[in-house]
Amino acid sequence: MGEDDLTDIDARLAGTDALLSTAYPGDDGSRQPVHTLYVPADRFTPDLPARLGAEAAAAVTAFGGMTALADAVGLGDLAEQLAPLVEAKLQREPIEDLRLDFEDGYGARPDAEEDSDAILAAERVAQAVAAGTAPPFIGIRFKCFEAPTRRRGIRTLDLFLTALAAAGPLPAGLVLTLPKVTTVAQVEAMVVLCERFEERLGLAPGRLRFEVQMETPQLIIAADGSVPVATLLHRAKGRVTALHYGTYDYSASLQIAAAHQSMEHPAADYAKQVMQVAVAETGVRLSDGSTNVIPVGDPDHVRAAWQLHARLVRRSLERGYYQGWDLHAAQLPTRYLATYAFYREGFPAAARRLDNYLHGSDATIMDEPATARALARFVVRGLECGAVTEAEVRDAAAAAPAELIRLAHPKLAVSEENS
Repeated sequence: MGEDDLTDIDARLAGTDALLSTAYPGDDGSRQPVHTLYVPADRFTPDLPARLGAEAAAAVTAFGGMTALADAVGLGDLAEQLAPLVEAKLQREPIEDLRLDFEDGYGARPDAEEDSDAILAAERVAQAVAAGTAPPFIGIRFKCFEAPTRRRGIRTLDLFLTALAAAGPLPAGLVLTLPKVTTVAQVEAMVVLCERFEERLGLAPGRLRFEVQMETPQLIIAADGSVPVATLLHRAKGRVTALHYGTYDYSASLQIAAAHQSMEHPAADYAKQVMQVAVAETGVRLSDGSTNVIPVGDPDHVRAAWQLHARLVRRSLERGYYQGWDLHAAQLPTRYLATYAFYREGFPAAARRLDNYLHGSDATIMDEPATARALARFVVRGLECGAVTEAEVRDAAAAAPAELIRLAHPKLAVSEENS
């Protein structure tokens, strides 16, 4: 084959090359929180994360301690490792991602009241960020773009962003949540709003991004038989950061009886598998939903609710959904127990295989580069949430965290080298 032949093939595949580099850039290597906790927007104060962490710790103490809880949810063998790590997490960083809710958790209120709460929420977020008490990720969920609530939702978003921008630079971990999306057009409308907010608030182009809550079957299969959830990602100009499954709205749309609405219903699994395929290699993250069975009240109910929550968290992780929603402070202990157990159980084998891949320490294992990337991503996720420590990573994998991050995200490493 001569140069003319190769040039011809390059030309024929130029469109494919452009598609892969723009539509499927891969993960950007930034941290993904293990959960999102949401509270009514008017409840937020700068000290709320610390108070919720204390409430979670108190619930564990009332149950008999972290070791007793670990044993109750089937993690007794790991209790000695998990208990101090989760106790420290509840003190240091009890919430990774907090959503101030102006939608279902807030309800329909007089306009003047919601206006005031939107501005106050922005001021309090700015105060929390300045004081160092804000979670790494924080933002609002405003009302959806369906006709009855559209203008109210946009007004709340406008007031919040305007007040937040007036207080100083926007928080690095700012998250905006667009709920109850039914069409690609609603996502495109949100893109237009982001562009206009950036222009009018003096923000850098592309600064505002948002996550889409998957709560309607119309995004899984549209009237014309297409799969809108895949389309919307590529119509959002890179602004969609994540897809979040909404357990109860989605289930209700399918007329599933309330008693059987669950994150593990077959209908939920189907929707999330479609979402998972849609986001693959796009850099868009995926989050599971929530369980509304809260561990409060009767001791037997508390135990059963914690067992359910821990099992569902583990189930999500095993299926590749590395984030989920929590509704109450008492769900924080089992969120971290189950998450930490998942990473700690898999860590020794992953670290050993990474050591071999990087240094040739074990001739009986020959992992492919794709497998090594998956192993590195697993360890990095565990490190970021606090399930494993840097010292453990260095000892077991004989590698610095930065080296594993470069292995986990090779496109990011190439980008850094080129810059």
